[in-house]
Amino acid sequence: MKTRYTDALVIGGGLAGLRVAIACREQGLDTTVLSLIPAKRSHSAAAQGGMQASLGNSLKGEGDNEDVHFHDTVKGSDWGCDQDVARMFTHVAPKAVREAANWGVPWTRVTAGPRQVVVNAEKVTLDEPKEAHGLINARDFGGTKKWRTCYTSDGTGHSLLYALDNQAIGMGIEVHERMEAVRLIHDGERCHGAVVRCLVTGELIAYLARTTTIATGGYGRLWSVSTNAIICEGTGAAIALETGKVALGNPEAVQFHPTAIVPVGILTTEGCRGDGGLLRDVDGHRFMPDYEPEKKELASRDVVSRRMTEHMRKGKGVPSPYGDHLWLDITLLGKEHIEKNLREVQEICQYFLGIDPVKEWIPVRPTQHYSMGGVRTNAQGESDGLKGLYAVGEAACWDMHGFNRLGGNSLAETVVAGMIIGESVAVASKQTPMGDRDLAQRFVEAEQAEIDALLAREIGEDVYVLRRDMEALMMDKVGIFRTGAELDKAVSELTSLLERSANIALLNKRRHSNPELVEALKVPRMLKLALCIATAAAARTESRGAHAREDYPQRNDRDWLKRTLVRWPEGQAAPQLSYETLDVMAMELPPGYRGYGVDNAIAHPDTERREAEIAQWDAANPDADRFQRQQALMPYDLPKPYRARNQRRTGED
Repeated sequence: MKTRYTDALVIGGGLAGLRVAIACREQGLDTTVLSLIPAKRSHSAAAQGGMQASLGNSLKGEGDNEDVHFHDTVKGSDWGCDQDVARMFTHVAPKAVREAANWGVPWTRVTAGPRQVVVNAEKVTLDEPKEAHGLINARDFGGTKKWRTCYTSDGTGHSLLYALDNQAIGMGIEVHERMEAVRLIHDGERCHGAVVRCLVTGELIAYLARTTTIATGGYGRLWSVSTNAIICEGTGAAIALETGKVALGNPEAVQFHPTAIVPVGILTTEGCRGDGGLLRDVDGHRFMPDYEPEKKELASRDVVSRRMTEHMRKGKGVPSPYGDHLWLDITLLGKEHIEKNLREVQEICQYFLGIDPVKEWIPVRPTQHYSMGGVRTNAQGESDGLKGLYAVGEAACWDMHGFNRLGGNSLAETVVAGMIIGESVAVASKQTPMGDRDLAQRFVEAEQAEIDALLAREIGEDVYVLRRDMEALMMDKVGIFRTGAELDKAVSELTSLLERSANIALLNKRRHSNPELVEALKVPRMLKLALCIATAAAARTESRGAHAREDYPQRNDRDWLKRTLVRWPEGQAAPQLSYETLDVMAMELPPGYRGYGVDNAIAHPDTERREAEIAQWDAANPDADRFQRQQALMPYDLPKPYRARNQRRTGED
């Protein structure tokens, strides 16, 4: 058995994984990153629109700070997030943007003087202050009170990923490419690394480590159409689930992005609407003001996606061979703006649709986009079931997004969580002994036995048929709108597919460079993830954020203000659900009206009591500043390097 040793093992070479690796390497630790592909091709590169951070540099960002960003994030989550984590995140985000600038990210900057923008379909002139010239700029995004989404044209993820990967290379961090972690090594209490399969040679290698971090991204490819890269199959979450010890948090919380192109599902950034783009129907009518007169196209993503779907159900969609769609109109932004700030969108339209968005409308419809759920962790990023196992980024339920993520908060989370959790991983890596080789041998042998059995079976199920059936089920029955009857069917049919997956037979019997074998090892795990999502969605009889139950349209804080935890105990045929209650009396921002549609929420019995407690504190402390108030209402802690207050152009801390 080939064995490799490292202090900190990071599974995933995107932004979150690289930032954790950098934090560990900064403290002198031997750090290894595993990546399915070259790190610079990770899915982080696909993030277009920007990264939220309350810098407050531009005219439309004035008055922004951590408090405003925090309130937007909590409301955006539909009160499903961990407010301590949201506070940590909003405090560190400005530091992350400035650190990235120091590492070479060419952020779009403010130019002093007049500039023309489009706001609510009208051209408006903004006069940027002289003091802001050269500072990092920001654009508008959905669900925010201020313009705080920092950007580099519409290639923000690309710029960040290249900068962080170059930083990792300069620090001597080893990135082992075309390697896939297929099983975690653990003793039932602590994780000691992973069994890793080389995708080129087929060889199994034991990576033993003091800490193991899962940073493998989301699970969008469980659906037949997704904005996610083809590598986003949830394997990191799946191998954690298979330990029987680790819980997935809120797997039913799945976001559909409003503006993916038809038919392939490639994303057109929220920056299109943030910069002034409009949504139009078959008649050319701008319909979002009819549903959301205040925020219009810039309501939260889950809201816009539902409104678009409702509008198409009314017969207002544009017929096409691929189903109905709507139009995204960015022609009013003008050629110069599109070619400068939305050039990736323009190229996507030209290459995949044969249209020029400077002159033509873009066919779009809501498409699976983001997983708010993932490996459940504490605020330090450690899993709830195995010591030494951490998760970060979209693979984790850290849980700053709750049941809906604001645009720009995911790209920010990858780097911010990587900074905060990276500190915890580094400390743990110094304090934990290395794993045992004999223990690793048992896990390698178990994985080898599974591969041998697959290759030996002559007659059985076609893995590609199983996968296509799973993807279709998830798209049809676990989509934007959900009902109990459809979810129950999904659970039943996914259970049948999982049972059939135990009898997969391969046509290709090679052990090396065999995509069919890769699929056969992956699909049963993907089916388990899909079952966790459908089972949790069927059990949650309310609508919250992106989880929209047509048979239970109310947000029910009284009965459902709690986080779903899903485990799959070893040897069990189905996942087990439990719940983690969110304590209203510990919240800085108690549940309230989110600002969209009719306020039909069923209130939590503690909400009024907490509001009264906060009002009493405010009355008793009229001279307290916002920092004193925040610490009194909901104290939180951060690693020492990130505790300092943020500086802004206005001079306010």
